[in-house]
Amino acid sequence: MRVTSKGQVTIPQEIRERLGLLPYSEVEFDIVKDSVRIRKKKGTRTRGQRLIDHLKRAKGPMPGMTTDELMAMTRGED
Repeated sequence: MRVTSKGQVTIPQEIRERLGLLPYSEVEFDIVKDSVRIRKKKGTRTRGQRLIDHLKRAKGPMPGMTTDELMAMTRGED
């Protein structure tokens, strides 16, 4: 692995899948001697929980909305 100029590294897919790390998952870092440990942050909302929270905050569909407009609203697009 190589650290980018922005200080980023790519977590290999096998590791992401094993830990259940999806896009926007929160992680924690620990320094252990001369190594860094990364782990999924405990107590964070799952992707499904975040979606439900987003939908609860969203305004309801307006009469006459198209399917595309409704889908854009659920994605948080303006």
